Amino acid sequence: MTVRRGLVLGGGGVLGGTWAVGALHAMEERYGFSAADVDVIVGTSAGSVLAALLSHGVTVTQLRQQYGNESVVEGPLAGYAFDPEVVTGGHKPAMPRVFVPGSPRLLGESIKHPGQVPATAVLASLLPPGARELGGIGDLVAHAAGDRSWPHRPEAWIVAMDYASGRRVVFGRAGAPVASMPEAVMASCAIPGWFAPVTISGRTYIDGGTISSTSVDALTHMKLDEVYVIAPMVTAAQERSPGMLRKLEQKWRSEVTKQARSECAAVESTGAIVRMVGPGSEDLEAIGANVMVAARRQNVLETSLRTSLSAWTDSIAG
Repeated sequence: MTVRRGLVLGGGGVLGGTWAVGALHAMEERYGFSAADVDVIVGTSAGSVLAALLSHGVTVTQLRQQYGNESVVEGPLAGYAFDPEVVTGGHKPAMPRVFVPGSPRLLGESIKHPGQVPATAVLASLLPPGARELGGIGDLVAHAAGDRSWPHRPEAWIVAMDYASGRRVVFGRAGAPVASMPEAVMASCAIPGWFAPVTISGRTYIDGGTISSTSVDALTHMKLDEVYVIAPMVTAAQERSPGMLRKLEQKWRSEVTKQARSECAAVESTGAIVRMVGPGSEDLEAIGANVMVAARRQNVLETSLRTSLSAWTDSIAG
């Protein structure tokens, strides 16, 4: 009997995406199947980049080389130079061009319909539009895709948020707005206040993580047997670190974990087995409080490659 599998790759910035590569490597080793052989991949923010690359034939080994600053000699990324420090413009957002709310319309909707717009989406509407661009991310995805359009196996679903309505949009899924995969990935990565929103066919989109870091529940109606969730912003670690920034980070991760567990439970209720991993204590120490510091990538990847196999053994879910 054929096992229908789904793979969810959550958001988490440059370092979250790097940690996820180690978790992908451990998943393949632990469960004996290739990430490219799943039926559908859901990607959000940094996870959308990985989802796009995997769905277009980039192997986990090649991802490990790319994210580990090694030369990729085979596959769609062979010889492609990609520097996340250059692409993201550094580990701090640029000064906004204008100091106005990024989405007055969404802010208005949240006022007219209190409680219906997620708090994270309301915050995103208040932040000024980011000044940095994501063309380098789009170029990476376009290079991997070549002349191919959206793949059919695995399907790639890319999560973004409609910046006017606050609704989740899953590009690549039946019924979603039409977009190229590079456009969809750039939209999914457009962190509010950091990167400029992305306009596709007259609609404006931002980072899908403003709705959910994982969007596991997008798979509820897929009738899958197994779902594997790699969630860089989720953690089972319980330690309390000193410093206001780390405490805020821990609070945020706690809320993200709660939401992800709820989403996993929704998919489990359909009969699927759901396994989820997030960074452990060693990983969090390597990542630090700022997930956009590309200089930490090598250490984060090496740590994840060492810790993620046991993390899958003790995986958390709904």
